[in-house]
Amino acid sequence: MILGQTGNSFGFECFYMFKEQKRNILNGDNNNEVLPLEVETLHRSKNKSNVFVTQPSLPPLDEFIDYLKDIWESKKLTNNGKYHQLFENTLAEFLRVNYISLFSNGTLALITALQTLRITGEVITTPYSFVATTHALHWNGIKPVFVDIDPLYCNLDPTKIESAITPKTTAILSVHVYGNPCDVGAIEQIADTYGLKVIYDASHAFNVKVNGSSILNFGDLSILSFHATKVFTTFEGGAIICHDEKTKRRIDFLKNFGFADEVTVVGPGINAKMNEFQAALGLLQLKYIDKYIAERKQITETYRVELAGIDGIRMLENIENVTHNYAYFPIFIDEEKYGMPRDELYNKLKENNIYARRYFYPLISQFPTYKSLESAKSKNLQVAEEITKKVLCLPIYPNLEHEIISKVIEFIKSNVK
Repeated sequence: MILGQTGNSFGFECFYMFKEQKRNILNGDNNNEVLPLEVETLHRSKNKSNVFVTQPSLPPLDEFIDYLKDIWESKKLTNNGKYHQLFENTLAEFLRVNYISLFSNGTLALITALQTLRITGEVITTPYSFVATTHALHWNGIKPVFVDIDPLYCNLDPTKIESAITPKTTAILSVHVYGNPCDVGAIEQIADTYGLKVIYDASHAFNVKVNGSSILNFGDLSILSFHATKVFTTFEGGAIICHDEKTKRRIDFLKNFGFADEVTVVGPGINAKMNEFQAALGLLQLKYIDKYIAERKQITETYRVELAGIDGIRMLENIENVTHNYAYFPIFIDEEKYGMPRDELYNKLKENNIYARRYFYPLISQFPTYKSLESAKSKNLQVAEEITKKVLCLPIYPNLEHEIISKVIEFIKSNVK
């Protein structure tokens, strides 16, 4: 079934957590890293001078209005409309992938991907990601088995995978963290040896290439997110990338209640279709995505040059033969060498209206839903538990003013002890 055995209490817990978080933020007291979009919008409205870790890149409004007028006149708002079909075909061509299926968001895409491949039992995954990665397993009634990450790029460590495989293991769910590709060759070799499926959460990896080929062409399925915080956004949105027509057909059935035609339901699907407004924005965004990425690259290079040589600050370098999208700019703070713990720097930046983010803190394995798992124990995740205490993602997005970038850099330099 699509919805796993989560229990009714889960929704109520989320509702009350949201209410409490909203109250705390409006009072200026927020210690929770995961801000619902409504809450973050309310918080931003209180202080227009705040600098956040990201903001959505949007095309000129007058260009989008032409699309809106056409949708208004057609009265076709969803259900595989003109813009949905055009965006799907255009995007597949742009990304150089065989088949793509559009979704209303990335989480539903991941939930559906697991259904598509009929994944059950246990899935090996990372504790170092946004919580939706593991929630998708939970909603499918699948047990996550956490494996430690590599200390350099924070991706799933292939050398730790085999020891976590059991007779119940059916798949590997890995994340291209910050848009840096996993060791796809090593993961593929392990999957082939043990007969496992491979799904990549490529939410951070829009248009990332390895040796000129899209990172989305690896694994059995790859998932994209077009959330407002991503390099490429359609307000909300997502996609599944697959390699053959039969699989795409199954995905399309599952995302539309299981309908194969007007009177035939072939399985227990859900409603996860992208609407015409999202698709139209996506089409327009493709005109500007190269510009967005170029601006992100320029900011990345500025940070790298200016922060180089600071004791206790580690940055990620480009990977050879990889075309990056510069989705994030994480730094890793060694408290002993820098002279200040990460959280102290984080709070000092916040006091100066610079809202860096601790992506990813806490680990998914430390959340109440998962911390009782054997694989979530600290002894199994020593690298991830060290990295999550050090990471801080700095503001990066197109149109980020140079004076703000300089302010962030000077603030980090001036706080070295």
